[in-house]
Amino acid sequence: MSIDAASGESPAPAGEKREGEYVVVARRYRPQSFQDLVGQQQVSQALTNAINTNRVGHAYLFTGARGVGKTSTARILAKALNCVRGPTPPPCTECDLCQSVSVGEDVDVLEIDGASNRGIDEIRQLRSNVNVRPSRARFKIYIIDEVHMLTTQAFNALLKTLEEPPEHVKFIFCTTDPEKIPITVLSRCQRFDFPPVETESILDRLRFIVQTEKVAADDEALQLLARRAGGSMRDSQSLLEQLLSFCGERITVDDVHKMLGTARGGSLSKLASHLVARDAAGALAGLETAIGEGVDVGQLAEQLLGYFRDMMAATVGCPVDMLLHCLPAEFAQLAADGRRLGLETILAIVQILDHAVTRMRQSAHVRTLVEMALVRICKLEDLDELARLVAQVQSGGPVTVVAAPASTQSPAPAPSVQKKTADRMTAAESPVEALTELRGESSGVDVSAEASGTACSPANVSSIAQSPPSSSPPESSSVPSSPVGELSATASSLALTVEVARRVWQQALEELEAAGDMTADMARFSSGLATAGPNRLVVSFRAEYTHQKQSCERPERKTKLEQALARVAGHPIRVDFELLAPDARPSEKRPTVANPRQRRRELENHPLVQQVKQLFEAEVLDVVESRPSE
Repeated sequence: MSIDAASGESPAPAGEKREGEYVVVARRYRPQSFQDLVGQQQVSQALTNAINTNRVGHAYLFTGARGVGKTSTARILAKALNCVRGPTPPPCTECDLCQSVSVGEDVDVLEIDGASNRGIDEIRQLRSNVNVRPSRARFKIYIIDEVHMLTTQAFNALLKTLEEPPEHVKFIFCTTDPEKIPITVLSRCQRFDFPPVETESILDRLRFIVQTEKVAADDEALQLLARRAGGSMRDSQSLLEQLLSFCGERITVDDVHKMLGTARGGSLSKLASHLVARDAAGALAGLETAIGEGVDVGQLAEQLLGYFRDMMAATVGCPVDMLLHCLPAEFAQLAADGRRLGLETILAIVQILDHAVTRMRQSAHVRTLVEMALVRICKLEDLDELARLVAQVQSGGPVTVVAAPASTQSPAPAPSVQKKTADRMTAAESPVEALTELRGESSGVDVSAEASGTACSPANVSSIAQSPPSSSPPESSSVPSSPVGELSATASSLALTVEVARRVWQQALEELEAAGDMTADMARFSSGLATAGPNRLVVSFRAEYTHQKQSCERPERKTKLEQALARVAGHPIRVDFELLAPDARPSEKRPTVANPRQRRRELENHPLVQQVKQLFEAEVLDVVESRPSE
């Protein structure tokens, strides 16, 4: 008789084997009673009580991931209801009815594949047969696997029969995707959700199987299989089946890694140590070594993702039993490396690896993607330190700049980069966001800056990010004599009013036009300017100039405009574009900036100029427009 596997006295293999036929492990060791179900105690208890109290429903829905025991439970329930000694929770497993159900050959227990019999015609045939009484059993039981594959018409045709079936009919539906089942069907069934099987329960079952098969196996090898199964008992048994064919009389850890194409624990830890030490060359060399040992690159990336996931769990204080991918013996090393990296950096590493694994499924350059991910990880800054700096800047207190390690320290950033760093750190919502914005513009400059070890006052950081610049330029700086240079010197000392913004915008377009850039031509179709903040312009276009607005919004052209504005104004200015309503009119009677040639013609046609030409019989050689006073 069957006994619970968890007790160490699990049942003998199921009697599915015929003479001369080999039956795989997953079928030979399929549970034959409710007590044999591994990891589904709540389902076993509920169905056992239903049979004992004569409260068996007419329709059940078993949901859960693959390999967790849904179909096996359906067969056990069918045996318990039709057993010659029943209905009884523990079927005898010896009578002809029990054995025929176990092998799926009973005429009164019909197993239907929902993916192959999904149309309305098959359901109509089922409806016509439900009224026929069972030939020899107590109940006629329909087990429909992957029931979510039925069409909507098929579900609708089944509704009435499912709600009020004959008293001799029971329905058991199994599915991995209950969200696709209509609510009208769900409301007519008793639903049982099968959770993933715990790793320890899978490990106990694997130990029993290798003992029954009289095969020696390293416990660590079985642990790897149990973790690799991901909560699926059938997956673990299928992997064990491969190992039994691959290894022979003894299963070792190396055999598991060879068969799965995964890296050994020592190689994985060594590769991770290079990443923790920010040693890009060592990480790439470790990847090369692993590939030379037969490790699959994709499997290695997924292993690294799991490794840093467990490091994250250890860093936030989870107990050792929360590890999903690493062995308990590695917990101390994971915690130490986690403290060294910091939680924010670990989260960034997990994101980088996850992005690489996702892209690898659609790329032929798998190795290059993994190498790029490893190098990016090694170049990550100390994000926990950046979070501390952001908090200090936002609190208004002194900002202590910590020296970067000698091996990774970069030259001190330029003043413009320091100002941009302060702006971004003040405005960013998170350290990772600030770092992401800065990384694209700082060309590798370390935001931790100079190893001075001194404290910066808020005047050096906070005031740069929030207050207007000083009204007088440094004595050592010389103001260029060109119009652009003059405006740069003055615009940096004035608030960005509409008047100043108009002049900055005009000179920026003139600079782009002098360079032969068509961006200026598109931008001249603008109808108005407005200031939306200290360093932010909103440029409006009329509805008929939608194409020109969209052209200016293209990233490359918007970047050119902002760079030209920054050169003229002496500080960064962001530009946004808006489209006026069809009936809207700009606040100004004419475009803010006129074309130079058009402006020249307007001045030449001025009445005063015409009188001078007639009086002196002169001609216009050049037009120099006077600049308004500051």
